[in-house]
Amino acid sequence: MRKSTKIPRIIKINEIDGFKVYLAFNTGEHRIIDFAFLFEKWNYKDDEFRSKLLKKETFQKLELKEGTLYWPNLIRRTKLSNGMEFEVAFDLDPVVLYEESELDEERNKMYKIGELVKNARKQAGLTQEELARRSGTTKNYISRIENDKSDVELGTLIKIIEIGLGKHMEISIR
Repeated sequence: MRKSTKIPRIIKINEIDGFKVYLAFNTGEHRIIDFAFLFEKWNYKDDEFRSKLLKKETFQKLELKEGTLYWPNLIRRTKLSNGMEFEVAFDLDPVVLYEESELDEERNKMYKIGELVKNARKQAGLTQEELARRSGTTKNYISRIENDKSDVELGTLIKIIEIGLGKHMEISIR
């Protein structure tokens, strides 16, 4: 898991396949949550309210709201200690969802800048030190980029690719 100071929030539902949900998080990662596994782990079958999510038709009505998943079709009436009552849709904490998810390697591989830099460097027959010298950075920084331990600014990436490697960088938005 990449170290991040951001509190994980879901920014997009990529796909729902049965009880597996493919998500994009604000951490820059695409992740997968296997709810069949989680519901069993959390013993939802023994909870009258939550067991409704074990029905695929009910489960798949999930939506994204305020950075987490919720089910607008699963409403619970809640009463506060002051006597006030209101209805709320069932939702799950996005931090828990992040912690219970796994990386979506297929979707994440297109963002592996470090791997692209490393492969291009090796094809050019350069060491990290040589690439760093050519591009005006340090061996340590090149190593961190190649191992996905550091973000890289676009200007620095262009310098590494075009000056350090003598290649042309192309960015496409599909």
